[in-house]
Amino acid sequence: MSGVKVRLGDLLVQQGLINEEQLTSALAEQRQTGRKLGATLIAMELVSEKQLLELLSAHLNVPLIDIDQFNVNPAAVKLLPEVQARRYRALVLEDRGDKLLVGMSDPADLTAVDNLADLLPKPMEVAVVSEQQLFGAYDSFYRRTDEIASFAQQLANEYRDEQEFELTAGLDDEQDTAVARLLQSIFEDAVQAKASDIHIEPDEQQLRIRQRVDGVLQETVIPESNIAAALVLRLKLMAGLDISEKRLPQDGRTQVRVKGHRVDVRLSTMPVQSGEAVVMRLLDQSAGLLTLDETGMPKPILDRLRTLLKRPHGMILVTGPTGSGKTTTLYGALSELNQPQRKIITVEDPVEYRLPRINQVQVNSRIGLNFSSVLRTTLRQDPDIIMVGEMRDQETVEIGLRGALTGHLVLSTLHTNDAVSSAIRLLDMGAAGYLVASSLRGIIAQRLIRRICDNCEVEHQPSHDELFWLSHIDRSVETVTFKRGKGCQKCNHTGYRGRIGVFELLELTDPMMNALKSGDTVAFGEHAMRSPGYKPLSHVALTYAKMGMTTVEEVLKLVEMVAEIPGNEKDEEVTTTDNKGAQGSSGLSLEDLPDA
Repeated sequence: MSGVKVRLGDLLVQQGLINEEQLTSALAEQRQTGRKLGATLIAMELVSEKQLLELLSAHLNVPLIDIDQFNVNPAAVKLLPEVQARRYRALVLEDRGDKLLVGMSDPADLTAVDNLADLLPKPMEVAVVSEQQLFGAYDSFYRRTDEIASFAQQLANEYRDEQEFELTAGLDDEQDTAVARLLQSIFEDAVQAKASDIHIEPDEQQLRIRQRVDGVLQETVIPESNIAAALVLRLKLMAGLDISEKRLPQDGRTQVRVKGHRVDVRLSTMPVQSGEAVVMRLLDQSAGLLTLDETGMPKPILDRLRTLLKRPHGMILVTGPTGSGKTTTLYGALSELNQPQRKIITVEDPVEYRLPRINQVQVNSRIGLNFSSVLRTTLRQDPDIIMVGEMRDQETVEIGLRGALTGHLVLSTLHTNDAVSSAIRLLDMGAAGYLVASSLRGIIAQRLIRRICDNCEVEHQPSHDELFWLSHIDRSVETVTFKRGKGCQKCNHTGYRGRIGVFELLELTDPMMNALKSGDTVAFGEHAMRSPGYKPLSHVALTYAKMGMTTVEEVLKLVEMVAEIPGNEKDEEVTTTDNKGAQGSSGLSLEDLPDA
């Protein structure tokens, strides 16, 4: 490699991929941006990354490797520190005994090659790899697990007694710095893994740090259990909580900056047997809010929801368990409704995202500022649209329903399993049937299910028991070829990468309203199931599985959550689908579904 000299621009011209005029233009652009010529040419869409990589591979006589398909050795990766790997755009892929296989996005960079040869403990063989795949591999392989363990051990060695932590809290700069470094590593690792929550859970003999990634917890165990008090103490100080109170739960909020991103942290502490457990919800403010189009809601449901949002009054509920994306949907709706001619007031606990032009009220029950009291005042503030974070009690429900009845559009959430049970839940909470029937306009129920990794998907034959349960939703399942992810580097060997929303929308019809007025919940459920356009969550999820977007396992998990009774009336309405996305049991087609 050290004897190879190549000018990329001349090589591209020789191969006929660009002309002299395009090369001159790209060189001028490169001088302005400071980027490498290859990245500049790709950004200008003069060549594709694949063309560039294939050209380099052939000219330099080095292999072209697809990192996503290659079985990268995690131990070999660690032979090159992350800082140097990112600096030289390189990754150690494999230890071949006498040599190391190193992937580089630009093997023609002889300075980088020579410097890597000096850094690595063995001679190297160079391969060309995609820069985009390199960045994904960095986040996957250079996790902060070792760094967290190292900082934890240092902290435990310096302060072995839990009381020593507390006595010097805020006074000892060295201790404060050590705890800060450890917490920063924990936050960086969580953001890198795209975790939504961090759990810090002390045990008698160890400390567990768990992260929720794509709805599933991943665990790191730290043997230094005595550092738990230091972490909790520091987090309480950051969130402005009472550090002397350990017997009662506390809630707070703080902000951290991780890799240039501003991350809001919602913090909740709870006393447990071995100390205090902390759960932190991470909200990346730098990522911005999702619009309704970006939530993944299928077009037929999205169009019907937008029609409901255009109505001047009435209540729209978004339902589902914690972590199902209800707040994202509500904020997406508010973003569309946020116009200068409309006054919007929200009552939230807590306020998750700050929105311009919208009056957002943070509930504080300690001073009597609860949902019902704020909602009463809100109705006197001349709003057009009101968003209530959650319908928690009878008083809040009744005020919200009356507000919807008196000319306001009211948006709120409710913790129920599906759309049909949501209206019935309002009756159970003490709301009058006539009030629910007159005010409620539509209910969205939603879940987030894991998406199959598109890099390692393979065909999957469900078991007999799985087919038996699925056949209650759609009798055509025995003829369908399902898929699953076998696990790869790209998905951290889980077989899943990312999540997709599953939605159902129930619009109230006259028969449903009449059933609510008379308090006949059975009749309401029957009319709802036969309502035009209504498709249960399980039908929609199964359609995704038939299209190869999720697995049978995820569908059955969702069916268990909503506790749908097999053999309901929808069985008669089921139609078949093929894997290319023809009409399915949910009434959705592949064109209706999101790309991401």
